[in-house]
Amino acid sequence: MTFAGLNVAKLLIDGQLVDAEGGATYENINPATEQSIGVAADASTGDIDAAIAAARRAFDETSWSTDVALRIRCLRQLHEALSKHAEPFKAMMTAEVGLPTKMVGSTFDMPVENVGWVTDLLEKYEFSQDLGLGSIEGFGAHRWTEREPYGVVGAIVPWNQPLQVALAKVAPALAAGNTVILKGPPTTPWCVSALGKLVAEYTDIPAGVFNVITSSANDRGEELITDPRVDLISFTGSTAVGRRIMELGAQTVKKCFLELGGKSPNIVFEDANLQQGIGMSTFMVCLHGGQGCATLSRLLLPRSIFEQGVQIATAMLSAMPYGDPLDPNNVMGPLNSARHRDRVEAMVDRAVAAGGTPILGGRRPPQLETGYYFEPTLFADLPEDAEIVQNEVFGPVLVIQAFEDEDDAVRIANNTIFGLSGAVFSGDHEKSKRVARKVRAGTMIVDGGIYYGSDVPFGGYKQSGIGREMGQIGFEEYLQVKALCEPA
Repeated sequence: MTFAGLNVAKLLIDGQLVDAEGGATYENINPATEQSIGVAADASTGDIDAAIAAARRAFDETSWSTDVALRIRCLRQLHEALSKHAEPFKAMMTAEVGLPTKMVGSTFDMPVENVGWVTDLLEKYEFSQDLGLGSIEGFGAHRWTEREPYGVVGAIVPWNQPLQVALAKVAPALAAGNTVILKGPPTTPWCVSALGKLVAEYTDIPAGVFNVITSSANDRGEELITDPRVDLISFTGSTAVGRRIMELGAQTVKKCFLELGGKSPNIVFEDANLQQGIGMSTFMVCLHGGQGCATLSRLLLPRSIFEQGVQIATAMLSAMPYGDPLDPNNVMGPLNSARHRDRVEAMVDRAVAAGGTPILGGRRPPQLETGYYFEPTLFADLPEDAEIVQNEVFGPVLVIQAFEDEDDAVRIANNTIFGLSGAVFSGDHEKSKRVARKVRAGTMIVDGGIYYGSDVPFGGYKQSGIGREMGQIGFEEYLQVKALCEPA
């Protein structure tokens, strides 16, 4: 199977593009049409074992972990290959993920830019730090630290942004000198398969250093987590699965780097630009169908302007263009799968059964009979402990909560197990910064600033995860620290 010249039905194991064991494949479904767009390789336990063995051998027996110049050259080649194949990748992201063409440009361009940024960092990064002289019991010593790669990295990526997350993990892991097994998501496998083809055919990355596995089985990644030959797991996905990974990883005490879910608050004060502040939430819950971990899905408004804010949000959501992702006017396409659409619908139905009434939406759009679509949905003033207020929906559902004053806004914002992202809008910028510092979240938008960038670390507090992706801190997640000393 090819997509604009890119083979998307192969695994990459030990430098070779191969079929899954026994030639096993499974259908890849377009979420907008509910039709198969082709097949992906369906890896077996044997395929996983072969990929792990290849990565382990490549780390232990080749110069990849120590040859910085080779890593720089190979990452430059990968960056160039990605740039040259931008259009087929973008088309794949619309076809298998459901990303609207209106959004797919930046969703491709920014992650590819990150590959170049990480390579630039590698060129100037100091892996050794001199700690100077010290003395213990009269014995002098010269001390220093060196940063070394962990070894074999198992990278497990989600279906909502498979290429972006894959590159955010693979580029720094490889730059740091690790070898990698990339496990793609069952419902969006082609982007990671195509990445494997680029590595195999357009770079000098040695055999075994980078391996790609796709599978119809969600639990296939557990074999990476439990295998003692794998030194680090880098996972992006739900908090529930993150807990499972920590449990399994404990068996071999391997590092588990987790970027998990969110239920991010957007605090908009009465003196803010209400169109801007409220619009940030209404846009984000519709962008890619709300299928983003940092979506500002809780809108917090002062009680004094609550009804006005609800009216503004209702008007904005009502006007949000959605439907066919190939239509350049649409901001929102379908949800990624029938299973996920059913999950979102069930959460909304439970909220209604518990006494909530959607102000807007809450159902499959009747005008779109084909595709996994769900209407932009709005709830207001539900109890703080309501499931749909507390739990991540991962769909186009916005909840609006009222607060009494600044302290109450912070309390409500922090009243969740999550702490991934958030936002604050007010007419007093110093106030916005003050409140942002009180919200326990890893990234905060202050009066409309955008945090995403190759140099900005991304990750969460509390049950939104462990560790940071992107930036120098994200690169260093893939490095161990060794202290050394010698007689002075």
